[in-house]
Amino acid sequence: MTEQLHNLHYQVLKDTNNMATSLSELKDTEQTAPTTPHPVFIEVEQRCLISAEQLKRYSNPDELPTDTRTAPDLDVGFGQQRALKALQTALDIKASGYHVFAAGENGLGKRTIISRLLTRIAADAQTPNDWVYIHNFTDPRTPLALRLPAGHADLLQQQVNHLWQQAKKRLSQRFRSDQYQSKIEAIKNNTHQKESQAYEVLNAEGKQYDLALTFRSFDNKAVFVHPSQIQTDNEDNENTDQPVNNANKKVDVEDSKETSVNGAEDNDTEYGNSEYETELNNFVQKNHMQKRLSQLTIALEQLEDEANDAIEALHRNIAQRALQPLFAPVYEQFTAHPLVVDYLKAVFADMVTHVERIVNGDDEEFVTAVLATTPSRYAVNVIVSHAPDSGAPVIFEDLPTHLNLLGHVEQITQLGTVTTDVSMIRAGALHRANGGYLLLEASHLLEHPYAWQGLKRALQSRKIKLSSLEQMLTLTGSLSLSPAPIDLDIKVILLGEADLYYELLELEPEFDAVFKVRADFHDDVVRTSEHELALVAKMADIIDYANLYPFDRHAQATLLEHLSLQAEEQDRLSLHSDLLIKLLHESNRHARLDNENIVTATHVTQAISDMDERSGYLRDLYWDELKNGQQLIQTQGHAVGQVNALTVVSYADSEFGMPARLTAVIQPNIGAGEILDIERDVDLGGSLHAKGMLIMTSYLRALFSQHHALNFSASLAFEQSYAHIDGDSATVSEGCALLSALANVPIDQSFAITGSMNQLGEVQAVGGINAKIAGFFDACREQELTGQQGVVIPMANVKQLMLRDDIIEAVKAGSFHIYGVHTLSEALTLMTGLPIDTMNKKGRYRKDTLFGKVLSRLMLWDENQNEEEDIDDKKSKKKDKKKRKARRQKKEDHRRKDTAKHQKNESEVVDTMNGRKEVIDDEKSIDNDENAKPLDSI
Repeated sequence: MTEQLHNLHYQVLKDTNNMATSLSELKDTEQTAPTTPHPVFIEVEQRCLISAEQLKRYSNPDELPTDTRTAPDLDVGFGQQRALKALQTALDIKASGYHVFAAGENGLGKRTIISRLLTRIAADAQTPNDWVYIHNFTDPRTPLALRLPAGHADLLQQQVNHLWQQAKKRLSQRFRSDQYQSKIEAIKNNTHQKESQAYEVLNAEGKQYDLALTFRSFDNKAVFVHPSQIQTDNEDNENTDQPVNNANKKVDVEDSKETSVNGAEDNDTEYGNSEYETELNNFVQKNHMQKRLSQLTIALEQLEDEANDAIEALHRNIAQRALQPLFAPVYEQFTAHPLVVDYLKAVFADMVTHVERIVNGDDEEFVTAVLATTPSRYAVNVIVSHAPDSGAPVIFEDLPTHLNLLGHVEQITQLGTVTTDVSMIRAGALHRANGGYLLLEASHLLEHPYAWQGLKRALQSRKIKLSSLEQMLTLTGSLSLSPAPIDLDIKVILLGEADLYYELLELEPEFDAVFKVRADFHDDVVRTSEHELALVAKMADIIDYANLYPFDRHAQATLLEHLSLQAEEQDRLSLHSDLLIKLLHESNRHARLDNENIVTATHVTQAISDMDERSGYLRDLYWDELKNGQQLIQTQGHAVGQVNALTVVSYADSEFGMPARLTAVIQPNIGAGEILDIERDVDLGGSLHAKGMLIMTSYLRALFSQHHALNFSASLAFEQSYAHIDGDSATVSEGCALLSALANVPIDQSFAITGSMNQLGEVQAVGGINAKIAGFFDACREQELTGQQGVVIPMANVKQLMLRDDIIEAVKAGSFHIYGVHTLSEALTLMTGLPIDTMNKKGRYRKDTLFGKVLSRLMLWDENQNEEEDIDDKKSKKKDKKKRKARRQKKEDHRRKDTAKHQKNESEVVDTMNGRKEVIDDEKSIDNDENAKPLDSI
């Protein structure tokens, strides 16, 4: 019964507390939505309201030219004085490593500005030398590089080509002439005569030994044989073996016949005795003559060599006499260049040496190559040539591969054989820009293998050395040319973004040693009347180059205002050339469609609308979801812990603003002020977003921890957001949602808010402010403008406002409002209509302020917690008392049971004893009876 009464009392107390809490929260809610605005709210609203004149800065058309045809002359370096000064510093220093990295966003026109500046500088600079590669007659594998004055490379090539054609023609004539043929015949006849005389002398010597000189038929070799063998052979095969001298042949044979017959008759009886001696003598004699014949053969070979030498000497003599008149004028033409003269003399000597091969035309080295006018042996390969007094070259290489930068040696495959020669050496961008300036896109350079390494090596060594990329990649030792290096004198300008520059500094240790100068290009410029005229001059230059219609002064003003919007600053103008060129072309299109010969502001506005529509596909999808109710955005009414935050969605080249619902939920009496960032915990929040959350958490703890312990935990989340979120521009909106939930004070949903915040509660500027305001305005217009809607932005962003004209008209009409705040307290006052942090004389927040309500709830949660703990303590004490009573009762029951059991045991013992006594008495009576029987029997 006591326990039931205690539970009933606890339930009544709990219901009473809940009712008190509900009444208190209801009372607070009623207080936060007063029927008449609080004076503090009125004062803050008037102070923070931004007028329509502050929402956009217009350009005065009267201060602009009538049209772009009367625009002033263009200043090439407009807005980029810092970068041009750095560039000029690098150009003035001739030391190694003073090359330039031009850092800036894509689309600023870096290449155009630098190219125009360098073209002006290069026009007055000294024209660099020409370079040619020529055949090295000493070592054909290493072609030589010749330096020539500007314009002389082509001249040398033409002269050498002319020399070859004239030389071949003249040599062919000389070697077909009758005089040449007669000299050759004379040399041959003289040699033949000497050979015949030598053979006759040897033949005469052989007759002494009865031997005749003849030539074998199958190999035409001279041998000594017996005359009888000649006769026998003639009988078997007439005219097969002929003696040396046909005139003397018959006589010699007949004489030998007579001698042999007589000898046979006279010495018939002695033949058997002298046969052996005769054969032996014949062998010795024949062997002797064969040795004499071998000696003669050697002498005849020397005679033939002498004849050949005489013929070669004749050829050289003829070639020298034929070529000398051709080369002499060319020598005189290049007298001032000793290396060229030495090369021409080497060509002359080579032609004289190989005159037979030239005339015969059966050697590939002396045959004109395909697509050439001279053989590769005499080709003058012009690597780079400049017109005299043309200034220094300015080269932009759009495909900076290793081959395109440093040059390469081509190869040709014929019948499975790979060949190359000096005429197949190809120049690279460094060759063409040598002595001048080379512009490269840094990102393109890093895309190609070995391109950066090759460029760095060339700039450090100040030489262009051709290397085989195939050998570097395949690690093979294939035969190729190794041309002599060329001296390099150049300034290289790399174009890229600042992030790429920092990455190169970090990852490439030698980058800073090669590119010592950094030229920073600015994105925008201060908006002054002078700079507006300079930008109009830039527009006029683009219009003249693209042959567009002229733009009137109102079109110019509209373009300038749009450039300020792109710069996100009223007092600055964007310098992005790509955007300006696009606007000019599309505005010109609308003028052409309207059959106008001048572009007006209407045409520019249409072009801007077209560009905005093309990039608004995702934005239209969002607005469709908003209309269909799939996106939950509330632009009217009040809600606790719910805020319309302003965000910017960036996708590819499109960017638009949109509101996003941000909610906060409180869990009282759990935790110690922890705030759960759902976006961060699921890895949808970036580091900047996490930083903003921590700053806001620190600010709230500093506000209330000194007054009361933070006996709650909270959670924050962007509803219906499934993409990555980063940035700290939602810090103020997160603070508003959290404080609203803590104080249980509703926030006016007619407002949207954006802004960053520091730990002191000061509101800081954010980016994309114009897109954010436009996004919430469009959302309010979709759900009907009530005249109460507006946005709360940092006051620091007011100078960045360049809003659309329809938004400005709505602000003028009072159907939309824009407020600028300095602190979180001002933002909360506008959002809740309450004073925020007003204190009483005791230094505590007043109860009617937002912070006072937060502290009241913190203390209420603490009291409720304490009461619940007291009730829990009473219940626990009652339970302990019951447990103790139960334990005592249990002990008493055990004691009683033990007593009863003891008494029972005692009675059993008495009964046992009584029973035992009776048994003893019975036994005694029996004994007495037994003892009596004998007596009876006796």
